[in-house]
Amino acid sequence: MSSSRVLKWLTGAFELVLAIPVLGGVIVMGSSYTVLGIMFILHLITLILSANNKEPFYGSVLGIITSLLAWIPFLGWVLHLITGILLMVTGAQRPKYGSPPSY
Repeated sequence: MSSSRVLKWLTGAFELVLAIPVLGGVIVMGSSYTVLGIMFILHLITLILSANNKEPFYGSVLGIITSLLAWIPFLGWVLHLITGILLMVTGAQRPKYGSPPSY
């Protein structure tokens, strides 16, 4: 499993934890919104690794957008939920490496 897929699973899990209504809000506000900056950096690293591996990276792009807009209460919840689901789905997809071998 590539490092980008591992990071997709991890960032997806973190996003889904932040999507839990009360718990996510307590984590974000309790950290003085620092957790959103950390998630921004993790999504950026995941985006770079995914692009290098030619894997889908739209979950990471949405994660970066989520990190920038998640301070808005209800919008943040929806964005965390959608981002977490997209990252888990793309992390579970099998990689597509070129064309199949010819024998």
